[in-house]
Amino acid sequence: MSQPDFIMIKAQEDGVNVIGLTRGNDTKFHHTEKLDRGEVMIAQFTEHTSAMKIRGKAEIYSAHGIVYSEGKE
Repeated sequence: MSQPDFIMIKAQEDGVNVIGLTRGNDTKFHHTEKLDRGEVMIAQFTEHTSAMKIRGKAEIYSAHGIVYSEGKE
């Protein structure tokens, strides 16, 4: 059995939003979390979660490498 993909998000500022999006015909928001500077969240893609939106300045770690999102200027 294969393990579902996951990502780690480390907030670089207060108020980083992590938004889970549903799978299926209609993509909808189904879960949100707010992280403050230094907080880390580990999120997993599941049968319900097909995508995630990260809003704010954060480091995002995955099997594909590290991506840095930008905060509001």
